[in-house]
Amino acid sequence: MSEDWLKQPLFIQSFAPSSLIYMSNMTNFPKIFLIDDTTVRTQDTNQSYYEITSDAYLAFIRKYVVGIGPWKDTIVPPINNYLGPPTDLVARAHALNLQVHPYTFRNENMFLHFDFHQDPYLEYEYWLGEIGVDGLFTDFTGTLHRFQECTTPYPKNEKNAEALLQKINYMLKDSGY
Repeated sequence: MSEDWLKQPLFIQSFAPSSLIYMSNMTNFPKIFLIDDTTVRTQDTNQSYYEITSDAYLAFIRKYVVGIGPWKDTIVPPINNYLGPPTDLVARAHALNLQVHPYTFRNENMFLHFDFHQDPYLEYEYWLGEIGVDGLFTDFTGTLHRFQECTTPYPKNEKNAEALLQKINYMLKDSGY
C-alpha cells in the first residue's frame, strides 16, 4: 500500500450495497463492499452472491467503493478443510481496479485450514503472497502486525538502520534483556 493509503484513519465496510452508495455522497473515506458466503443474499437488495460478483456488478459498485471484502472461503473454497483451487474473483476484481480484503483471519486452529499446519503466519503468507490480496480483516491484529514486521525489508540507509537498532534495543530492554 502507498504511504497515503496508510494514513487513512478508517475504512467504511458494509454487506449492504445501498448503504455504501448512500455513504459515497457523504464522505470520501474508502469503502469496502463485504461479500458473505455464497449461500447468503445481500442484506438490502436480496441479490445472490453470483449477481454481486459478476463483472457487470463489480464494474457498477466500483463507482462507490475502493474494494471488496469477500469471505475468504469464497475466494479459495475449502474441501474437507484443505484449500481447494482458487476462484478468479481476485483477478476479476483487480482487473476492475478494485482492491480485495478478505475476512476474517483468526489464530484459532478451528479457523485455520489444514494446509497452514496451525500457523497463522503461513496463512498470511499464502493470502498476501500467492493469492495477491491487498489487505486482510483479522481478529488478531497483533499477529498480523508481527507478520508485517518480520516480512518488511530492512531499511537501506544509515539513518533508518540506526532508528531500527534503537527500536530493537528498546524492545529488548522492555522485555527484560
